[in-house]
Amino acid sequence: MAIVGAGFGGIGLSILLKRLGISHVLLDKGPGIGGTWRDNTYPGAACDVPSPLYSFSFERRTDWSRRFAGQAEILEYLRGCVERNGLEPRLDTEVRAAAFEDGRWRLETSGGPVVADVLVAACGQLNRPAIPRLPGLESFAGTMFHSARWDHGHDLAGRKVAVVGTGASAIQFVPRVAARAARLDVYQRSAAWLVPKPDRRHGRLSLRLRSAFPLLQDLDRLVTYLLLESRALGFVRYPALLKTMEYAYRRRLRREVADPELRRKLLPDHPLGCKRALLSDDYLPALQRPNVDLVTDPIAEVRHDGVVTADGTFREADTLILGTGFRASEFLAPMRVTGRDGLTLDKAWADGAEAHLGMTVHGFPNMYVLYGPNTNLGHNSIVYMLESQFRYILGCLQTGGVLEVKKETQNAFNKDLQERMRRTVWNAGCDSWYQTEDGKQVTNWPGFTFAYRRATRRPDLRDFTVEP
Repeated sequence: MAIVGAGFGGIGLSILLKRLGISHVLLDKGPGIGGTWRDNTYPGAACDVPSPLYSFSFERRTDWSRRFAGQAEILEYLRGCVERNGLEPRLDTEVRAAAFEDGRWRLETSGGPVVADVLVAACGQLNRPAIPRLPGLESFAGTMFHSARWDHGHDLAGRKVAVVGTGASAIQFVPRVAARAARLDVYQRSAAWLVPKPDRRHGRLSLRLRSAFPLLQDLDRLVTYLLLESRALGFVRYPALLKTMEYAYRRRLRREVADPELRRKLLPDHPLGCKRALLSDDYLPALQRPNVDLVTDPIAEVRHDGVVTADGTFREADTLILGTGFRASEFLAPMRVTGRDGLTLDKAWADGAEAHLGMTVHGFPNMYVLYGPNTNLGHNSIVYMLESQFRYILGCLQTGGVLEVKKETQNAFNKDLQERMRRTVWNAGCDSWYQTEDGKQVTNWPGFTFAYRRATRRPDLRDFTVEP
């Protein structure tokens, strides 16, 4: 087996394969393991899923320092998983192409060819930064970088900073930038719904109890899962239930933001959940600092020394930070994947990515995608979804043959999925990274996570053609 990507998905599957004695190689293009938690080192980077759930059930950790772990601690956890299980990933090894030939997968990598019976793409959805198409962006003469490629050598103290984007990353780093920069202009395309982040540091007594009584951690994990899972009722079944959270945010704005014009700018024009809801307790205070301005006029152009908005206003900047997210709907790109009879994945996904249960694609035998199409969540932990996928893939391996999902199976699954998607809040008409440019929903799972686990409990061989 060849696993491409050493983030949560690749590492978790590799651990289970190692324990089962199944030969495999774990490849990653980066200099270290961790995936998104290796790449996103911006100030304030942290998870928005509570730590007990954002970890493997088969690699428990009882000494998380906080309720919501930061980037460094999550990366430390993943490194510990690799070391404790004796994994030996091949780093700095980019997979440029993969082709299914003569019943096997042949990979072209920067470190030489790799041949495997089974290919697992664990590239994730949040690994390719999205660079906005802004006129004149290339002419900017100051320091410019994307939040996922943070320039730690650039001191922000005394700088005039422009931040483009107000998504999940910007919500976290803007308060840190605001505390150092002389001037900060935050350019917002659309406002986001904010949800309080009940973060806290675990005290010594709490850590001792968790270490002495692992059952407490198990109970915390279960209760946290159930609380988060209950939100799916609003996201996928009854969007009207989310109105209570919208009302709470409106009250919060009135209570915490004195300026009525700023309150107006911060009130979304779409239903909560249609775009990603964001957790933060320090973003609103940061925007009210005297050195910060929230700009909602569209950007007309970027000049060598600043930004011009559609109303003609020029704002000087010597630092430009792109908090514009990722190309989440492109999945395995830029890796060139060729399946049976020369079929490329680009062609197979020309109308938007789709896969049976988010993992298998017709025309690509013995290939599995972790965190693939329609397996993202708006309410719970992706790690839970990944563990469901691990079990499914291990079940497929037990057949010992070459499995290819049937076209009719894939079509029926995705037809049903898109029909269910129409009832969700993600289909409320807003433009988000959950969908392709033409509006196809390719990212999120339109249901409960326990329903996905049940659906992936074991592979149904009637869904596949099986060759010895």
